[in-house]
Amino acid sequence: MSFPLYDNGFWPALLFGLLFGLALEGAGLASARKLTAQFTLRDFAVLKVMFTAVVVAAIGLWLAEATDIIAPRSVYIPTLFLWATALGGALIGAGFVIGGYCPGTSLSAVASGRWDALVFGAGMVVGIGLFAAGFDVVEPLYRAARGVPRQTVDQLLGLPKPVI
Repeated sequence: MSFPLYDNGFWPALLFGLLFGLALEGAGLASARKLTAQFTLRDFAVLKVMFTAVVVAAIGLWLAEATDIIAPRSVYIPTLFLWATALGGALIGAGFVIGGYCPGTSLSAVASGRWDALVFGAGMVVGIGLFAAGFDVVEPLYRAARGVPRQTVDQLLGLPKPVI
């Protein structure tokens, strides 16, 4: 088996996405109340789950690269566009706080029949459409503050990968 698995990649992605959504719903993380409780500092379950997922994925990727299961150049690392990333992060963060959902949890909540998630999802689609339609207007911001291509956090900070 060689990585990445490009052949028929849509079907495994769909399967794992559905399983991830099922896990979110089963754990109660597809509830707007859960994410809202995180932002009001009353319930840290979302932070604990996401932090654990990021750490496990980072360790797994590091081990896969260290043992040559995955070639480091086969992992896509996008170029950082600082101002576009900061603005996009602020906008999506505002959406999280206002709507109580992130994109993934909103889809899980839609699948479980929550009407507020359906409205949130429709808002996401409208926002994506507006961004695409007006991209020419925001493209200078998008292109501003371009970072080093394929630069990772460990390279940026000058630290060993295991430390990160």
